[in-house]
Amino acid sequence: MAKKFFFYTEEMTVGYDGKPLIKDVRIELDRGEILTLIGPNGAGKSTILKSITRQLRLIGGCVWLDGQQMQQMAGREIARRQAVVLTERIRPELMSCEDVVATGRYPYTGNLGILSAEDHAKVRAALETVHAADLAERDFNAISDGQRQRILLARAICQEPELIVLDEPTSFLDVKHKLEFLEILKRMVLERNVAVIMSLHELDLAQKISDQLLCVKGDRIERHGTPEEIFTSEYICDLYDIEAGSYNAAFGCVELPPAEGKAEVFVIAGNGSGIPVYRRLQREGIPFITGVLQENDIDHPAACDLAAEVFRERAFEPIGDEAFALALSRLRRCREVICPLRTFGTMNRRNGELLREAERLGLLTDEISEG
Repeated sequence: MAKKFFFYTEEMTVGYDGKPLIKDVRIELDRGEILTLIGPNGAGKSTILKSITRQLRLIGGCVWLDGQQMQQMAGREIARRQAVVLTERIRPELMSCEDVVATGRYPYTGNLGILSAEDHAKVRAALETVHAADLAERDFNAISDGQRQRILLARAICQEPELIVLDEPTSFLDVKHKLEFLEILKRMVLERNVAVIMSLHELDLAQKISDQLLCVKGDRIERHGTPEEIFTSEYICDLYDIEAGSYNAAFGCVELPPAEGKAEVFVIAGNGSGIPVYRRLQREGIPFITGVLQENDIDHPAACDLAAEVFRERAFEPIGDEAFALALSRLRRCREVICPLRTFGTMNRRNGELLREAERLGLLTDEISEG
């Protein structure tokens, strides 16, 4: 290996009871980077994480941390350099949240585990970092799952590690706390030069926070690369075997399949005005047609995923005669027209003509009839 990364694995094979699950796992990570494992449920992401944290015995290969084989490092030394936050729900007896966070300082204490004034100060600082100072005296078993995740992150911060390993750390968090959690993690990476390895199910978050991604599928690592290399609509659909619905890489979101049946509703949209209408029609099981949309319009990707038919124009071009004529002909055969669009400019001026034709024919409506 030409470059020695801060953390890397050599031809690692992982599995259970001596039976290989995934072979040739190669991870290369430097300080100040986040690597995220993504892939279908049961693909082996947690198995990989448990193997690199020595909770599972390696079947083959080795793991290196800052030039040292982790298999040969003492437990206390590893605990000073690596923090682990896994999905298993720990249930310590008669421990406050502050007590749980304080366990992150034990690798630095003597045999009696007595914390110094400095240790206690670091415990309080970690609680404040995750916005959980008000939970310090609460029973750890009496708080919510989301609050527990924040406490466990505080414990990891308190440990002052060089590497943090997390398995689905945002699973029990609401939107606000997901963002807060990842913002804290990113700040640690940037300010403390920490390396992070984690798994995530939320693809939109993985796309935004990761420096590298490892795609796990079946018995192999299928792909390794940057978010720009990994997150294409086609590849994510293939990785997760998406057949019903679609994944939109530009928005980092999934769309349900379009409604089936004969489309008799026409939506005149653009500039983001169409997306909520498209999704409402899809929810109500009403197939629809939409246009005319330039291919760079924000409505265009959702229209392609949800509409039965899309009339389009090239990006940055005004609506031309051909696209307009096709849309006009189709609109005249519909029973209803919806137009959430409120302004018309140079590029979409002819959509205003579609609107006027819908008004003339008495097709324009804000509500959808049942047919």
